[in-house]
Amino acid sequence: MKLLRPQLWLNFLSLLPGTVLTLLTIGVAFLRFYDEQDFSLLGYIADPRAWSNRLTLAALLVAVVNFGVEWNRRNRETDRLAQAEQRKVEEGERAARRARIEARCRAAEIRFQLDPSLANRRALEAILAVLEEYGETF
Repeated sequence: MKLLRPQLWLNFLSLLPGTVLTLLTIGVAFLRFYDEQDFSLLGYIADPRAWSNRLTLAALLVAVVNFGVEWNRRNRETDRLAQAEQRKVEEGERAARRARIEARCRAAEIRFQLDPSLANRRALEAILAVLEEYGETF
């Protein structure tokens, strides 16, 4: 079932427009610039010029599809990079918040050790309550 992953098929399908465009361009050149003397196969085609024109229109259509596929791919890549940058910024903010809380905790501990008064004890209890409440998220 790993063969049927959507990303794998999307990657494969994104190659199709460019490949089909190349093949159509080769077909247009083959029909437009060669004749039956060069390739006997062209004797089986009733009107090579008309088929060349049809392939040219198909190539234009495929070029538009290829543009859409590339546009979508670039947008997805830009979104992925923006999300990675956003996660990096959020992680930096969490690290800064964690550092501030750790500094508050150390300062409260040092104050209590230097002066074990009731006010310093309450400040230490308050910071310990914050650590207990949000301990898992830091």
